[in-house]
Amino acid sequence: MTRLRSGMNCMDNGFKWLGSLYVILLCVSCSVPAGGYRLVWSDEFNKEGYPDTSRWSYDLGDGCPMVCNWGNREEQYYTNGLKNARVESGNLVITALQDPIYKYRYTSARLVTKNKGDWKYGRIEIRARLPHGRGIWPAIWMLPTESAYGGWPKSGEIDIMEYVGFMPDSIFGSVHTNRFNHSIGTQKTKGRYLKDSHTKFHNYAVEWNDQNIDFTVDGKTYLSFQNRGNGNEEWPFDRKFHLIMNIAVGGNWGGQKGIDDNIFPQKMEVDYVRVFQKSKQTKP
Repeated sequence: MTRLRSGMNCMDNGFKWLGSLYVILLCVSCSVPAGGYRLVWSDEFNKEGYPDTSRWSYDLGDGCPMVCNWGNREEQYYTNGLKNARVESGNLVITALQDPIYKYRYTSARLVTKNKGDWKYGRIEIRARLPHGRGIWPAIWMLPTESAYGGWPKSGEIDIMEYVGFMPDSIFGSVHTNRFNHSIGTQKTKGRYLKDSHTKFHNYAVEWNDQNIDFTVDGKTYLSFQNRGNGNEEWPFDRKFHLIMNIAVGGNWGGQKGIDDNIFPQKMEVDYVRVFQKSKQTKP
């Protein structure tokens, strides 16, 4: 049976459980955003067990030797086990555990669509309920599939949603480029007050075209990054990007106030991922 939550546009009357494939397809159709968009990629997480390998791969371990601790001094070790990433009850569940492995005290999962879902422009929408607690750092974000302009941050990064547990009432959207990035303190970031992100599902999305990237929560824009025509130093966002979803533990940002070991396990539950594009955006 497929679960469809009340936040979906066509579900305002409060239905939570629908067993009909016809109704599922109808709901997907009626949730297509206005403006000529069509659904080009999605995962509704309807099949129990491991995430769909036709859509998702895993980043594993600690990032070494290329980028140890994932470049952020993170303290988790990523696995592809069911204990850290599974589909159950209509959700993808990413779980961070206090679970010692090698020299690390925590395990988690980092799922990626690289070479299985890569897009240039469109609306990327994720409905999720977040973990919480000091030391937790979940993220829903995008990186370039090919680093056409060079290594990070030259080829860009789009952070659709980040949350750090020591700031429990806010989520954040950001872009990183060679000119605007956190390593030099110039990143373009904005927070959005959201006190119930760990108790309720919310829709996190970006609408991205050749002129701007708009960040929204539940359909309301809180950050807009404009293409000012100054080249790829500011705007490397004219190439295909892929999606990443993970829970980090600790790290440069998530671990600023330490890690509370009493909070584990912590879960990020994802109801769906949907990607919409306009006809002209589907061209290479």
